Amino acid sequence: MNGQTTVADRILQFNGELAETTLELPPGFAVINPFSGPQKERVHEVTTAFYRKYYDDDRPRRLVLGSSPARRGTAVTGVPFEDAKLLESETGVDVDGYAVSRPSAGFLHDVIRQYGGRKRFYADFVMSFVCPLGLVRTNTQGREVNCNYYENKKLLDLLHSFLIKALECQLAFGIDASVCYCIGSGENFSFLSKVNEGQRFFQKIVPLEHPRFITQYNGGRTEEFAEKYLSALRGEGN
Repeated sequence: MNGQTTVADRILQFNGELAETTLELPPGFAVINPFSGPQKERVHEVTTAFYRKYYDDDRPRRLVLGSSPARRGTAVTGVPFEDAKLLESETGVDVDGYAVSRPSAGFLHDVIRQYGGRKRFYADFVMSFVCPLGLVRTNTQGREVNCNYYENKKLLDLLHSFLIKALECQLAFGIDASVCYCIGSGENFSFLSKVNEGQRFFQKIVPLEHPRFITQYNGGRTEEFAEKYLSALRGEGN
């Protein structure tokens, strides 16, 4: 990318490349790709409006990486960690036709608000995923459920080169690699740390508990975890 492109240009180009991506997965697993799925035109409209609104500059930002998009969250909107209702109400981007609201997005919405709001937050950070496409598996009842890239060894082996390439592409957004924030302090942090030992993508990786873990199992401690997020994002104590 040359200096005339913006961060928005680079992210949207990356999304376009994801639209053309096909992955080999084990039996019982499938990809959810919002950029090539049945609502791809709507997703393109929403993501273009979002990134042009917040990323139409060449400012270095730090990465905040989850594991992979939820099938009823980012896999619907195409915007990491933004559910449909919040995306519309907080950004002014029309996402009529989507009706998904996720507790994880609600927790992060509060963190972003306390950080100073979306304009300030997105001027400092790019939110994305180690695996930027959604994954599902078929359970014993025959229903599709969310799946993480690290849940199955064969799945991880097949995805490994794609995950490394995706990280390289995201660093090319113009990322400040001094620190990366990893949403998911267990397997996602473990994998990203192991990759970083060999690739040296980031100088430092800071683990943060997943919002789903916080909201489902520690609902009474949300303010405590929000303060932990804010302290980390502000670089306090580093």
